[in-house]
Amino acid sequence: MSFMSSLFKRLNQLIGVPKSKETPSTVFWRSAFIGLTALSLLVMMLSGSFYRTGLPTWLMAFATLLIGIIAFWFFRVVGALIYGWLTKIPTFLFALFFGTIATILLARYIRFGFPEQVFYIGFALVIIATTFLFGSGMILYKGVSNAKPFHWLAFIVSIVIFGTGTYFLSYEGIDPYPVDFTQTPAALLSARGLSNPGEKGSYPTNYFTYGSGTDKQREAFRDSIKYKTTSVDASLLLPEWKGKKAKWRQRYWGFGVKEFPLNGRVWMPVGEGKFPIILIVHGNHGMEEHSDPGYAYLGELLASRGFVTVSVDENFINGTWSGDFMGKEMPVRGWLLLKHLEQWKLWSNDPTHELYQKVDLENVMLAGHSRGGEAAPIAAQFNKLAYFPDNANEKFNFNFGIKGVVAIAPTDKRYDRRINLENINYLSIQGSYDSDEASFFGLRQYQRIVFNDSSFYLKAGLYVHGANHGQFNSVWGKYDGGAPGKYLLNIAPMMTIEEQQQIAKVYISAFAESVLHNKKGYNDLFLNAAVAKDWLPNQIMLNTYKDSKTNPLVTYEEDIDVASGSLSGTTITAENLKVWKETTLKFRDKDTQAINAVVLGWDKDSTGVTGSYLISFKISVPFDTSSSLLLTMAHGDDKELDKNKDSKDKSDKANDPAELNFQIQLTDSLGNEAVIDIDDVKKIAPLLKVQYVKLKGLNQENYGDSWEPTMETFELPLHRFNQKPAGLKGIKNIKLNFNRTERGVLLLDEISLRQP
Repeated sequence: MSFMSSLFKRLNQLIGVPKSKETPSTVFWRSAFIGLTALSLLVMMLSGSFYRTGLPTWLMAFATLLIGIIAFWFFRVVGALIYGWLTKIPTFLFALFFGTIATILLARYIRFGFPEQVFYIGFALVIIATTFLFGSGMILYKGVSNAKPFHWLAFIVSIVIFGTGTYFLSYEGIDPYPVDFTQTPAALLSARGLSNPGEKGSYPTNYFTYGSGTDKQREAFRDSIKYKTTSVDASLLLPEWKGKKAKWRQRYWGFGVKEFPLNGRVWMPVGEGKFPIILIVHGNHGMEEHSDPGYAYLGELLASRGFVTVSVDENFINGTWSGDFMGKEMPVRGWLLLKHLEQWKLWSNDPTHELYQKVDLENVMLAGHSRGGEAAPIAAQFNKLAYFPDNANEKFNFNFGIKGVVAIAPTDKRYDRRINLENINYLSIQGSYDSDEASFFGLRQYQRIVFNDSSFYLKAGLYVHGANHGQFNSVWGKYDGGAPGKYLLNIAPMMTIEEQQQIAKVYISAFAESVLHNKKGYNDLFLNAAVAKDWLPNQIMLNTYKDSKTNPLVTYEEDIDVASGSLSGTTITAENLKVWKETTLKFRDKDTQAINAVVLGWDKDSTGVTGSYLISFKISVPFDTSSSLLLTMAHGDDKELDKNKDSKDKSDKANDPAELNFQIQLTDSLGNEAVIDIDDVKKIAPLLKVQYVKLKGLNQENYGDSWEPTMETFELPLHRFNQKPAGLKGIKNIKLNFNRTERGVLLLDEISLRQP
């Protein structure tokens, strides 16, 4: 014991503050020592408070403070020993800076997750500023130096560095790409007598929970449950539940992969008869911050409109301090939804149970957010299978009547199998300021859905400019990430949580009314948000749509010949275009959107003539007078027009593309014509650029381009053309005349004919 005490004393003498006569130098460095010690321990405390383990935040902060005290002392000792070999700098100073830097790096390893570019430069400035703030501050306080101007300058600069950093982290950012865009007015659904689906309906509602009754962490699923459920064995679906991940999770939750609970929050309409049922499941989030309460705003609304709504708890397979399953858990996320439906089937078929015949399991909708948005289609696919495709020892026997799937800001490709759904209704919603899932991955699932029977189905996408990832869940909120990195996010351009959730309520409720209550009058909402202008916030929203009554005429998916079309014998020609090519569309990070489009660019300023694009069918396409043309397209980047220019001659117009408008001309085999301007029905939205983080330079590196092609569907009712369609004997030609905008680039994905 005396040896250890002696060693500890000698080490403290080695790294301790020199006890020499008070001079400007000793005053400076003694005070700097206090400042750097405080900085190191503060950063360690913050790293602990950011570290979600399920323990109280104050306890984690206190624990990392103790670790920091030990680490700071230890690293100073190591630094002092290294000093003896490397340098003539005083041991105390070398040890001080070595200990400070090493302790801060330890904090970064624990949970101080700034990007590298910000972390290293930022903390270099903070260490220097702390040194002079405390050192020069004490010099000025004691008046022991003749170099007061230098110390005043150093002290003031240090305050400016801290003040600037604090302001930068606390302010919300700016909107670097403001958009002035007003959509063409449309006939309102409310004028047709339809009620706002985002407003509560006529049903009184009850709220309750069901679950295991033994949940270690959740009082709502322990003491407060109304109905007890049995656990399920997911071991064959999640063999990755093992090792450290399994050990710590089981210690926290009190159960393992063979005893997953079926926990749910229920909002239930009060009334007679069977009600359709909607399951909503969250995505990946820190498992200690429980996600399932975040959809109460949807549960309360949907129940009041006659839908049993369940927010499903899957927090126990979410990420935590020891990591997550990196998508390997995706099959379990979907499978658990089906196991919940099995539980409801037991209750519904039990004459002795209070829920006997209360739910209609042939009228089911699955909704999910983030990874939950990918899990919902997985569940819809598993619902029709007899075996788990990754391990056929797990048998399936579900076969519920799943009529619709809603994917809110979903992931795609987390599961290593592509989900190809048939004959099901689908809606996906995505925000442009989603810095977690920064692209509209739901559109890839949209492309993989086909309709091939005689029933009516629809699939739709909604892109909301200014919406983020987290505000669709009230728990997650406005930051799409955890501290401290979240303070770099640029949240100024975002809409409020009330606006974002109002959009979700209107669209998801309208989808449920259409799919589960057969109220097809709401379907126009999925084609054009302008028909619900009085129900929705004043935001830019882009709609993508297709239904089973839509017959594609041109899709650009069949080959690489720009002069041929999808229908046999179709020919395509173009005149006076500067750009004409077919391409696979990419997201902002250059990952594929899994769709092809034609790129059409024109510039009348340089050519002096009007560009056009002509599609000619071998056989005239018949139509009904109530039919519509559907064009799925988007504003392209005008820089395409300048690619062949010398850099000195490139126009500034490419940086500020104008609104696009052009004319659609239909011709029959007799030469009769009918025309319409796109703007007369619906305007093409401008490029919707975003900046996710306040430091613009980090956007390209972390997210990719500031803009990505976002397709939008335009419905052109034939009766809106300037000549009555009854005058046309079928459609022989479709011509795009670029005679309304002098210069522009158009991305065209598909032209279809929608029959009534």
